[in-house]
Amino acid sequence: MEEAKKLIEKLKRFMPEGITLRWVINILGVIAIFFIIVFVIASFAIKNHYYSNVESILTSGASSTAVNYFSSSFDAGDSLEEAAADYIDSYSYKDKTTIWIIDTDGNVILSSSGFSVEKTEMPDFEQALSSEDDSGKFVGKYDKHENIMAVCRVLKNSDGNIIGAIRVMSSLKQINNQIRTIIFFIFLLLVFVFAIIIFSNLFFIRSIIIPVKEVNETTKKISEGDYSVRIEKKYNDEIGDLCDSINVMAEEISTTDKMKNDFISTISHELRTPLTSIKGWGETLMFGMDDSYDEITRKGVEVIIKEASRLEGFVEELLDFSRLQSGRMKLRLAQTDIFAELDETVFTFRERAMREDIGVKYSIPEAPAIAEADANRLRQVFLNILDNALKYSRPGSTIFVKAEFTKVDENNFVKISIADQGCGISKEDLPHVKDKFYKANVSVKGSGIGLAVTNEIITLHNGSIEIDSVEGKGTLVTIYLPIENSPEEPQADEGEEEEQTKENEQE
Repeated sequence: MEEAKKLIEKLKRFMPEGITLRWVINILGVIAIFFIIVFVIASFAIKNHYYSNVESILTSGASSTAVNYFSSSFDAGDSLEEAAADYIDSYSYKDKTTIWIIDTDGNVILSSSGFSVEKTEMPDFEQALSSEDDSGKFVGKYDKHENIMAVCRVLKNSDGNIIGAIRVMSSLKQINNQIRTIIFFIFLLLVFVFAIIIFSNLFFIRSIIIPVKEVNETTKKISEGDYSVRIEKKYNDEIGDLCDSINVMAEEISTTDKMKNDFISTISHELRTPLTSIKGWGETLMFGMDDSYDEITRKGVEVIIKEASRLEGFVEELLDFSRLQSGRMKLRLAQTDIFAELDETVFTFRERAMREDIGVKYSIPEAPAIAEADANRLRQVFLNILDNALKYSRPGSTIFVKAEFTKVDENNFVKISIADQGCGISKEDLPHVKDKFYKANVSVKGSGIGLAVTNEIITLHNGSIEIDSVEGKGTLVTIYLPIENSPEEPQADEGEEEEQTKENEQE
């Protein structure tokens, strides 16, 4: 079974696809049908031509002249046998054909072969007796052995009475062999012409398809953000012009993208300094406030600090996005305990969640998870996902965080699951949530680049991130990160794990 599947897969590689397949079906299909029609018509025409020649010779032996000869001889007093012997001696095609003289009872009284013939079935004789023109024809096997053609003509005397019949026969063996040979050569000729058409057209179609495939692959790379790719121009025609246009387009997109990234990077750096000053002076003012300040002033300073912090985070995201786009995002790798970084992030996050009436349930192994990683970037990943879970959660709901050791393709990994009971993500939005600047819910504050940066950081750590969600029920984010060790995980409290699994289950 496996060998059959492998054979099918190999055959699929040689099967035409796309434009080539349409060309094979449309153009070659029409040509093939035309050639089949030509072959069938030619075969019938050749067969009819040769059979007509044979029938002509046979008919000449059983013509009206022969009928008149026998009628005159019979009237002159000759018997049928005597007239038959004289006619056979004078017949010019007796070396190519066989003549039988038949009496009214269907007995062969004389044969040009010189051998006696037993009474046998003769459909043409029966046809001649019943037809208006006194003739009959038969093509088929004689005595179930040899293919023959026979023409029979009724013999009459001057009074119109039937005195017998003359039957002229010829073997079709040599004729059929010759017809088959000619048809075979015609078939070879058509196959040769068809092969020339196929190869010439394949060369032409490939000269179109291969550049089109290159154009398609290049445009896919451009759409994925690789603006450095270019198409080699091989033809000075419409396809060559298309290659030039795509190369120019890629160059312009690359220039525009670089300008955009430079602008983002510049504006982010320019904004970070004044924001740091605003936040710093706001915190200084807040620290120096005493009871003499009114409530409105105090609230105003708190708003300044809060909004400055939010803008500062947004600027940092823009800087990370700029590094991501330009390929300048680098990791500072060191021996890191992933669980320790997660624990510290959750500890910092828990107080903020409590202020917003969101519960946090947390389960982590006691053993460390050691990996070559960038601790600051990992905390950024955990904080970003927890922040999203908090933003989309309803008051009174719970965020679940669970970490565990696992295996992926026999390699040691840690699996970190973060689930919320928020509004969830629709099926239409779910495939795009990791795209840059994509926001599934525009009513919630955010830049839309956090998950894109998070995904890039995890990818740089050779890990992966999976997002599952049910609209109206919540979202589950699962992170896989490779580690160097894989100690046995201590068993969690059975009641707590059962409760967490039940509440955290996602359809």
